[in-house]
Amino acid sequence: MNQVEARVAVSIQDVAKIYGTASYGITALSGVSLDISDNEFFTLLGPSGCGKTTLLRMIAGFESVTAGIILLYGQEIEDLPANKRPVNTVFQQYALFPNMTVAENVAFGLKMLRRDRSEMEARTNRMLDLVQLSALAERRPDQLSGGQQQRVALARALAPEPKVLLLDEPLSALDLKLRQAMRVELKQIQEETGITFVFVTHDQEEALTMSDRIAVMSAGKLQQVGSSTEIYEAPRNRFVADFIGDTNLLDVTVEQVRGQEALCRLAGGVSLRCGLADSVAEGAAGHISIRPERLSLTSPSGGEEIVGTLDRLIYLGTDTQCLLRLTDGTELSVRVQNAHDSALRLQPGDRAAVHIDEGAARLLVD
Repeated sequence: MNQVEARVAVSIQDVAKIYGTASYGITALSGVSLDISDNEFFTLLGPSGCGKTTLLRMIAGFESVTAGIILLYGQEIEDLPANKRPVNTVFQQYALFPNMTVAENVAFGLKMLRRDRSEMEARTNRMLDLVQLSALAERRPDQLSGGQQQRVALARALAPEPKVLLLDEPLSALDLKLRQAMRVELKQIQEETGITFVFVTHDQEEALTMSDRIAVMSAGKLQQVGSSTEIYEAPRNRFVADFIGDTNLLDVTVEQVRGQEALCRLAGGVSLRCGLADSVAEGAAGHISIRPERLSLTSPSGGEEIVGTLDRLIYLGTDTQCLLRLTDGTELSVRVQNAHDSALRLQPGDRAAVHIDEGAARLLVD
């Protein structure tokens, strides 16, 4: 999708949310601005208490806006009640009606909208096909697994054809294998329906695997908005680098800046070239982010290189995590793929040199 040309589904403009008064209240959101495109799978990602669910509830109409505006397809919706907004929400707790069958649960929203019987039946059947539950249409919620209940909740929310579907951590109650399977299904359903999905999660892997774009949040503020690749490979600050996946953060001093690259000196005296997240002055202190999988270990050559002692090897199935203690005491994590022809020959206590992939180091100055 071309994000520049895409129609804007949800526009959030300088939005703030304060509980209580400006003097004695709690600020849940501050100066949040972002646009979510039509037919986009957009994820709000961050730790508990960062404001992501509050923002979702403001789009839904369950929370008022303290400052700023929210537009839905160009229309300001602050004064529009939640039940009048072309938006539906799937919650963490699915809240299915226990006395209704699967089909009756899915048809409930259509019934409230007073759709005619033939339309309700056709739409309900279409939604059950979409979530692969047609064979279970006459069962009740207590006869379903957690994953099947989640699909019913999703089908019920999609049946009235909302313009935007809001999903508040809907996979968090599922076990790992089912959660992984549902990620794929959710993305497929979003693509098939063409409905804009706004998904809230604290799970980085969940966000990376499903999203067209991600907004990383912390302490009520946006930290970075971008594609999964942009967020992971080019974090804008230390919080994003540390929150998304695993990374090594090493203290450095900036020796030289040329364009989008800087020469940085590590505490141990070794210098290396890094990409820049933002402008920086020569002589400034900062830290570099390097993903563990972008590092490899070799025997020391005696030249200018990063050298440390291998503390531990942690077998993780697909790869092995190597924890290395550098000469200045810093711990470095290196991930080595467990391929049949790449057995790691180093053992705890061995000295090892660290090789950094080209372009893997990124300088962060905040």
